[in-house]
Amino acid sequence: MNKKLWLILIIGLLNAVGLTIVFPLFPFLISLYVPAEKVALYLGILVSIYAVCKFFMAPIMGALSDYFGRKPILFFSLLATAVGYFTLGIGGALWVLFLGRIIAGISAGDISTLYAYVADSTQGKERTKLYGYLGAANGIGFMIGPAIGGVLGIKYISLPFYIAGGISIITALFIYISLPETLIEGKRKKNITVNDFNPFSHFKDIFSLKEARKVFILGACFFIALLFYQSNISVYLMDVFAWGPARIGVLFALIGLCDIVSRAILLPKLLIFSEKSIIFGGLILMIAGFAFIVLSGYLGIASLLWVSIVLITVGEGLFDPSYNNMLSQSVSENKQGQLQGVNQGLHSSYEIFVPFAAGLVYLYNPLAIYILAALLMMTTLLYFGKNSRVFVN
Repeated sequence: MNKKLWLILIIGLLNAVGLTIVFPLFPFLISLYVPAEKVALYLGILVSIYAVCKFFMAPIMGALSDYFGRKPILFFSLLATAVGYFTLGIGGALWVLFLGRIIAGISAGDISTLYAYVADSTQGKERTKLYGYLGAANGIGFMIGPAIGGVLGIKYISLPFYIAGGISIITALFIYISLPETLIEGKRKKNITVNDFNPFSHFKDIFSLKEARKVFILGACFFIALLFYQSNISVYLMDVFAWGPARIGVLFALIGLCDIVSRAILLPKLLIFSEKSIIFGGLILMIAGFAFIVLSGYLGIASLLWVSIVLITVGEGLFDPSYNNMLSQSVSENKQGQLQGVNQGLHSSYEIFVPFAAGLVYLYNPLAIYILAALLMMTTLLYFGKNSRVFVN
């Protein structure tokens, strides 16, 4: 990889650390302003507000990066994110916490712009490989960040929020000084209109493209199934097997390790095969992983969970970079930012509604959620098989 691509991985890592360093502290921060029995409710509201703001703003920020270039949007997004973290750190009232999350949500253009930057810089399997490396960098950040935040927040609950804001500013300055622009003037969107500030116009524009629409349908089936699993696995472990925080923490550490290994080590080696084969393999691993979760609960064998976690995490690590590569190939160069913004907006919509739906299914039967996830993943596999000629060149 050249220097430019190493820089983007460093930015991805710093961004992930800054994002996750505050994760363990939100319940404690909220508890300063509301009674203990209402902390979960307000935490859910804060998460939803961020997701709603991101749903509306990510497509706009992505499209703006097609006009102004990737570097200015990355720089602005991270500076605004820092303001959001500092606002949370200052606190003083519940409405200030909501303000901080709103600021972070409306400035959420960094992820979509990073992925557009990769699309500008690479082609073919090299792009898939870099998407895998970027996912691995995020995985490292997601392992490091919460640990740092938990330690720093022991004595001063606000300190990790100031640290996260500082990391965002450092990352923004790093971008300003070191990161070259990839979307040159001649390849940028030619003009900008009022309609570019309407998020729904971007969804309509991208979904009017047949190939992009098919890839998004594939992604919807996959990521909704994944969210069913992610949003309830901790509760499942606690309810069905009576696992405590320590054992669940070890399991999540294994998830992080498998995610990094699958994306940064296994995927590059498997790229000697066709991307079609890699995607099929990833989906089959996911289906098998969900089946093992169901078996673990039905038979009462906790050891099957460890197998299921490895299968699901490796399957996701193989599918996700290949999916992002397919998605990037569905539009022209001057629509990459808009495309990735719509993609992030859709992910936000899943994060708003899927955990709630999954919770209702879980109340009916804890195993039903994983049966449904397996069926959705089988649908993804069949849909990909039917349309594989469209997806993979």
